[in-house]
Amino acid sequence: MDTPIADFVRAYAASGTVRFHMPGHKGRGPLGCEALDITEIAGADSLYEAGGIIARSEENARSLFGAGRTLYSTEGSSQCIRAMLHLILQNRRPGTAPVILAARNVHKAFVYAAALLDCRVEWLWPEEESCSLLGCPVSAAGVAAAMDAMEEPPAAVYMTSPDYLGNLADIGGIAAVVHERGSILAVDNAHGAYLRFLDESLHPLDLGADICCDSAHKTLPVLTGGAYLHIGKRAPADFEKNARQAMALFGSTSPSYLTLASLDMCNARLAGDFRQELGETVGRLDSLKEELKALGWGVEDSDPLRLVIAAPEGCSGLALSRELREKGIECEHADGDYVVLMLSPGNSRQDMERLKEALGAAPSPPAMRPRLPLARGEQLMSLRRAVFSAQESVPAAAALGRICGAPAVSCPPAVPIAVSGELIGRETVELFCRYGVDAVDVVKEK
Repeated sequence: MDTPIADFVRAYAASGTVRFHMPGHKGRGPLGCEALDITEIAGADSLYEAGGIIARSEENARSLFGAGRTLYSTEGSSQCIRAMLHLILQNRRPGTAPVILAARNVHKAFVYAAALLDCRVEWLWPEEESCSLLGCPVSAAGVAAAMDAMEEPPAAVYMTSPDYLGNLADIGGIAAVVHERGSILAVDNAHGAYLRFLDESLHPLDLGADICCDSAHKTLPVLTGGAYLHIGKRAPADFEKNARQAMALFGSTSPSYLTLASLDMCNARLAGDFRQELGETVGRLDSLKEELKALGWGVEDSDPLRLVIAAPEGCSGLALSRELREKGIECEHADGDYVVLMLSPGNSRQDMERLKEALGAAPSPPAMRPRLPLARGEQLMSLRRAVFSAQESVPAAAALGRICGAPAVSCPPAVPIAVSGELIGRETVELFCRYGVDAVDVVKEK
């Protein structure tokens, strides 16, 4: 598969052209990559008016993912989430309210997008007892029941899958009930770009989603910020037609060509030996999970490239992550309950051996997880009004009875405990304490 963006920037770097254009480093600098860092010069195309090398590269990505259309982002899935919501609301049925039905474990980028677009959100809450803020188990039957209880179908149903703990929603089943009820299924697949390249694809597009975002940089060999907006083949025609404009609405006019070139080069990897490398990595990780279980560790079910370890009795996930860091192992995420490690074909067999050696035998069985209190704060103010209201920061304990301003969240994983406009109750304050949130932005009282 050709790599038109990477080929162009390499040729330009080798040409010796005197750069009387941005960026200011002029192709020279201490990082060593400056020669490949360019702007929209002649021949380099333009991300939001793409008709040359960027358009050709995006078409390569579209064919690899089996999408109706694929567009690049250099600003992560956050940009794509905003574009998705814009397209959904722009194309809702005339006369219907701007309402989205969303599983509660959304990324804060979704909350900000809903505020910017003045969208109302109805929440899908966990149907089972949950031990973590990061999970929101929702079934197809639960989605159907929630939709049937609404006065009219929402503009879209929005799911996060995989979530930060690697839980995969029943996207196929949910897609079926959503489409039966005349709505759109949108998926935040930021953590699952690689799912397309398993022996049996688990990618949302292949399971029936109409639109989704993938953070390529999370699981594929792409520089930080590289992401995809995918439009499904059965999505409304206006999604494809207006997708570029939607991305431009929320994107910088100075995209990173380093990131674009890495997305471009990734296409060649995906078209080459990546499937085989991915399969081998998944197989090695599966074996490692079984070995760790035999050593007494609580290994949670998760997506194929994630290792989620439940903290043992008497030791928090944060403490375990610190111990691993001291041994030269850096985790993706840790909280009181879990340690999350994300792998890819970029991790060698030796990496996994080092991890196994660093963990050793579990010091104690996995701790019992208390049921997570659901902080279903009453929505006293719209998302938009709350986000744009005057705010003040108060200690978390002092936020009781106040209205949440900015979504109260630790990052990572950026899953809000309280959402803008909600009344902060006792259960919410409990969660602040549990997840180490010390201060909360609340709406100023008059």
